[in-house]
Amino acid sequence: MNYLSKKELPRLRNRSDLTVPEEAIFDLPEKVLQFGTGVLLRGLPDYLIDKANRRGIFNGRIVVVKSTDSGDSGAFDEQDSLYTLAVRGVELGQNVEENIICSAISRVLSAKSQWQDILECAKNPDLKIILSNTTEVGIQLTQDSISATPPASFPGKLLAFLYARFQAFGGSRASGLVIVPTELISDNGTKLESIVIELAHRNGLESSFLDWLESANHFCNSLVDRIVPGKPDADTYKNLTQELGYEDKLLTISEVFRLWAIEGDDHVKQVLSFHKADEGVFVEPDINLFRELKLRLLNGTHTLSCGLAYLSGFDNVISAMQSEKMGAYISNLMMAELGLAIPYPMGEKTPQRFGMQVLDRFRNPHLNHQWLSITLNYSSKMKMRNVPTLLRYYDVFNCVPDYFSLGFAAYLCFMKPVAKERSVYFGERAGQLYPIQDEKAEYFNQQWQQLTPAEVVTAVLQNKNLWDTDLSLLPGFAQSVTENVENMLENGVKSTLESFFLRHTTQLAEINATL
Repeated sequence: MNYLSKKELPRLRNRSDLTVPEEAIFDLPEKVLQFGTGVLLRGLPDYLIDKANRRGIFNGRIVVVKSTDSGDSGAFDEQDSLYTLAVRGVELGQNVEENIICSAISRVLSAKSQWQDILECAKNPDLKIILSNTTEVGIQLTQDSISATPPASFPGKLLAFLYARFQAFGGSRASGLVIVPTELISDNGTKLESIVIELAHRNGLESSFLDWLESANHFCNSLVDRIVPGKPDADTYKNLTQELGYEDKLLTISEVFRLWAIEGDDHVKQVLSFHKADEGVFVEPDINLFRELKLRLLNGTHTLSCGLAYLSGFDNVISAMQSEKMGAYISNLMMAELGLAIPYPMGEKTPQRFGMQVLDRFRNPHLNHQWLSITLNYSSKMKMRNVPTLLRYYDVFNCVPDYFSLGFAAYLCFMKPVAKERSVYFGERAGQLYPIQDEKAEYFNQQWQQLTPAEVVTAVLQNKNLWDTDLSLLPGFAQSVTENVENMLENGVKSTLESFFLRHTTQLAEINATL
């Protein structure tokens, strides 16, 4: 079986189950310089640019800079920079399976061995955009010299490239670029710009360049959200290869959902014209709405559900969603409580639409998202993702959010250690130990060793060091959490979940009978 390459495309173009690029796409100019070869870039920004090219909208290709020794540069060369994206998941309740040969990447250059070739790209008048995903560690200020070949850090490489651009076009404002980092940190564009400016000062660059850097270029904050697991396992790869009819060393799997929110003005929107090709791309003056939706509904639901689901016997998200009670808990928590109390102004239908997309993602049978991995840094996630929503819920409704209370009680039970090995505390589920990977594990061990369950609830809720506020002051919340914790410890977490729904079903029936 042959590997994917340009010469294989003619025989594949008559396939109805495969999207194959037309020959004309390979003649498009290079409009994008991209730092990073990772699967997130291939599965989201590069996919979106490829989609726009196929629709005749963006009409530009990507030069990729490979900055590290690891990665797939050889595979890109061997496959003419082509790769297959296998989209698998659920959308609007329907299973989706789509195979796309992406042709957005024109070539991959090594920063280590081809730095001068990369700097030559700065002279390209068609170039308009710089993208990056160098992990969160990449956007950090380190002492760096732009005269190195190459500079050591990503900001150093970016500064050297921008300086070469400035020199090539004599500081023309029209030669400025739109720079969109996709690293998963808040205000990534703002932080990257401040680091590049500081490095420019440290490198003694002239004031005219500094003026051009700040006035002619646009550093955009962005938020990306798509699960791209990486290289498929051996069995999945074998099955997909048989389905596709060719080998692909860069074969990438992604979920259906995609979100790329980019903060920018009308100029940025015009340059990033690929946004017109997909409803998952947003170029807006303020992207905090998207950040809040993701944080409160997707991340917040994960955090409030992980302890409850894991202690109820579910190992991964899909198995929980397939359970009548646990699936209903997750859905109702998100739609009936969290979605009604997001601490950010938005239309009432906005969280509903986003929430339905999140539930589709949770039901994706092709993803194996482990609940135990979601419990990592449980306490800090609870504070950041869920406490503001809890406070907002009380502001709006002034009553106990029952699903939130149950999830919070499960969090406290999950944080009850029964053993310690070296510096790691362990809880227990069905006679098996699990690690409590939380910086507050020692604190919770002390509480559970010294106090009754009711006292643990009160002490934890009152702890302002944990939550920056006294949660015990919320009317009825401490009592509700205490009842749930005591029920979980006496009868088991899964039994408590089932009795919770029995009680709510009975209450709902009684209410309906009076109407």
